[in-house]
Amino acid sequence: MTFAYLDIETSWEKTITIIGIYRSGEGTTQLIAPEISRENLLQALEGAERLFTYNGSGFDLPVIRQWLGIDLASHVPHRDLMHDCRKHKLKGGLKGVERTLGIHRDTEGVDGLQAMRLWAAYQTGDREALELLLLYNKEDCVNLEAVASKLGVLGPSTVQIS
Repeated sequence: MTFAYLDIETSWEKTITIIGIYRSGEGTTQLIAPEISRENLLQALEGAERLFTYNGSGFDLPVIRQWLGIDLASHVPHRDLMHDCRKHKLKGGLKGVERTLGIHRDTEGVDGLQAMRLWAAYQTGDREALELLLLYNKEDCVNLEAVASKLGVLGPSTVQIS
């Protein structure tokens, strides 16, 4: 089965700035505004048989629906890993869950608020801000697979969660 792991970043104005999609063995595709479109997103997800997000039901998918007019869950079966985490008594955001599960992140300390600041800095010409934002988004996507794996969503669980 082909899995895709999706995460979006937004601006202060709540527009989509980056859509990241990771596929195991294929790497990460990142759509960067203004290249974000319905067509480009559907093309990036082509062939995916399941879509994973973290809080995608509450944030990513509604924002995509609002700005691109796509109900992704009607195109690809969706699983929100936040709900799996809650079943294992893992609360909070993705970064906290990653720390609890021992999942590494090079962009430790960057969060959604900082991501909006990085986009704003990029808009004023700071290319390094975009590079850091892209790395942050990529780690969000790639680490979704690690979370799913550790929770046993992709097969036998490799971690005991108390």
